[in-house]
Amino acid sequence: MLDVLITLTPGHRNEFIDCQKAKVHIPVLPIMDVKTHWNSTLQSLERAYRLREFTHEWLQKPKYTQNRPLFTTQDEWTIVKYAMEVLRPFRYWTVWMSKRHTVTLHHVITVYNVMFDHMDGVMRALAKKKTQWKEDLFFAVKSAQQKVSKYYAEVTPTTGMLLISAEILDPFRKLRSFRTWDKGMDINPEDETSYTTQNQ
Repeated sequence: MLDVLITLTPGHRNEFIDCQKAKVHIPVLPIMDVKTHWNSTLQSLERAYRLREFTHEWLQKPKYTQNRPLFTTQDEWTIVKYAMEVLRPFRYWTVWMSKRHTVTLHHVITVYNVMFDHMDGVMRALAKKKTQWKEDLFFAVKSAQQKVSKYYAEVTPTTGMLLISAEILDPFRKLRSFRTWDKGMDINPEDETSYTTQNQ
């Protein structure tokens, strides 16, 4: 809401920039969250956190008295920081994959595994928490995991074998990922039903 208010008119924007001029070399404005843009939520939160001092100063102007309840409290900034930590690994992998100028097919399985592990870790950390925002974040991550699982489940036998072959042909990975799967499912890698044996 504050990002909308600050960027609503040229006057608002100029006043917000003026609040920064004495303290930073390049004043900036809040970033709007766009649902269709990858990582825009994280970018919006990071910019808001960076500008929190100037947002507070801007709201102290008499003309914005009625908008002061919009200012984020210290407890709310704690939530923002936690949310940013949850989102950053997703940005790392989406940016890393999108910026590569070489083949990335052999990284797909690994990237999925890392994202699943990250979400599992966050949910374990939040599972027994009773604070409302932590419960909300738990269910948000759970929903994200279900969404990613849906995409992962849509891999067909043909494309799945292609991904597995690419993973095995990567000299830095080979069968390492499959040994991790076996270990996670408490399966002996030497067993004929193990992922490692099946993909050798």
